[in-house]
Amino acid sequence: MKVTLSALDTHESSFTPLVVIELAQDVKEETKEWLKNRIITKKKDGGAQLSFRPLLNKYEKETLENQNLYLVGASKIRLLLGAEAVGLVKECSDNTMRAFTYGTRHSFRDFDDDNNDFLSMAERQFIIKHELENLRARDEKMIPGYPQAKLYPGKSLLRRLLTSGIVVQVFPLHDNEALKKLEDTWYTRFTLKFQPIDRIRGYFGETIALYFGFLEYFTFALIPMAIIGLPYYLFAWEDYDKYVIFASFNLIWSTVILEVWKRGCASMTYRWGTLVMKRKFEEPRPGYHGVLGINPVTGREEPLYPSYKRQLRIYLVSLPFVCLCLYFSLFVMMIYFDMEAWALGLHEDSGSEWTSILLYVPSIIYAIVIEIMNRLYRYAAEFLTSWENHRLESAYQNHLILKVLVFNFLNCFASLFYIAFVLRDMKLLRQSLATLLITSQILNQIVESLLPYWLQKKHHVQVKKKVEALKADIDATLYEQVVLEKEMGTYLGTFDDYLELFLQFGYVSLFSCVYPLAAAFAVLNNLTEVNSDALKMCRVLKRPFSEPSASIGVWQLAFETMSVISVVTNCALIGMSPQVNALFPESKTDLVLIVVAVET
Repeated sequence: MKVTLSALDTHESSFTPLVVIELAQDVKEETKEWLKNRIITKKKDGGAQLSFRPLLNKYEKETLENQNLYLVGASKIRLLLGAEAVGLVKECSDNTMRAFTYGTRHSFRDFDDDNNDFLSMAERQFIIKHELENLRARDEKMIPGYPQAKLYPGKSLLRRLLTSGIVVQVFPLHDNEALKKLEDTWYTRFTLKFQPIDRIRGYFGETIALYFGFLEYFTFALIPMAIIGLPYYLFAWEDYDKYVIFASFNLIWSTVILEVWKRGCASMTYRWGTLVMKRKFEEPRPGYHGVLGINPVTGREEPLYPSYKRQLRIYLVSLPFVCLCLYFSLFVMMIYFDMEAWALGLHEDSGSEWTSILLYVPSIIYAIVIEIMNRLYRYAAEFLTSWENHRLESAYQNHLILKVLVFNFLNCFASLFYIAFVLRDMKLLRQSLATLLITSQILNQIVESLLPYWLQKKHHVQVKKKVEALKADIDATLYEQVVLEKEMGTYLGTFDDYLELFLQFGYVSLFSCVYPLAAAFAVLNNLTEVNSDALKMCRVLKRPFSEPSASIGVWQLAFETMSVISVVTNCALIGMSPQVNALFPESKTDLVLIVVAVET
């Protein structure tokens, strides 16, 4: 017989806080009371049946500092029933993977009525988030106390509270003991070792674990390129005619590593249970808007927005804007070449050591400008994609990634293609590639890790002083943790991390045959990237909610597309080489046909 929530008393007066809800400072009392009731009310009555209380001091009185901070948790039974509701897949005693059900809980490996670790903290927080997001309006026409915040049946209350500014943020708490254990095996000791991917998955969830797994795999995949590149660089420094062998190896490498990753990724996600996890029905995005109507698929009342209006926005506004940005990127590139010509002319006239150093200045300036343009364009792309009003988060992400990848690809690689196939200046190509790669890596390390860590350390000192000033009036440990974490930056997802690896993959796979040290620099960068990203996740940013994933998603397609482009590029470089041209001294047509045949 199926066990339902209504048949069980899952309320606990004392519970382990898992999630924090921060309300705006001026939220009305009737709104707070209504939200509390909806969270703690039983499921059959439209509530979430979770545990909920304000952040209290030891005298059970709220302080002025935390009167709008609330802690959310759940009883063990409630979490197990929630695991069944979200379709978590667990390993059974017979080594098979199956969706968890409360009625058959004893057939799952490591389950025991006295074992509180059957569900990881990340899974428990994911369940809490799922239940909060599925709190839906019933008879309410508005949020109590806010007549302008309209509600309609089936609308997610949490999303409406967030978009109306009544709820400032919802975030999961760190488990300091588990975090310390993870740090000790992850990044506190700088040694060459495999990352604890399963532990990362247990603490942060599958999406982030897959990113770190891919980062580790990609770093190891770069090592053969680096090993071959080092002696190649040392013994053929100025002899660019010898790049044919390296380019041929590039062809094979860029294709094989992605296929091997797909197999390893499937093996990991099967072990974690997400490969066979059923996809949940995707809800509309929080920012999606339109005229209220009945969705013909779900039967729910929700905003409806005509598809043709979205297409008009995409093709009449977004597409021209992207083309304008691409044109501007090419315009900046031509300015860079003018600077290169000026620096080269100055060096040829004087021939001094200072002017030889000056030869690298245009490339450095251009690399910095590229990074600035990429970041500015990212904000514009996010605004445009949000304005297009996509109904689903997946559609929003796909359109955003497409916009960003097209611009970043042209912005970062157009100059290299121009140098390689128009100017045919391999010396300048090597110089530009080295400068772009190294400068972008240094800037990313500073902006993404060192600067946020310094700001966080500074804020941590301020919180310590504030806690010490309140002295014995509070539960200092919990209070300090919540106040510190609520002020931390929000982790915006793996988008920027994958984008950085995508561009790095492009630098190595496209033109590293003329600069063999590219792979070696990429390996060095990624060794520090693992530690800096780990530090960022553990100490600089709020803990993100766990998200089940079966793969790296659309990024797999992005890397495979780059692999195809690298095959074409390396074949073209091979066709341009003097060795290959010497084989066809009379007929260039045969050479072109052979190059095309190799590419296909």
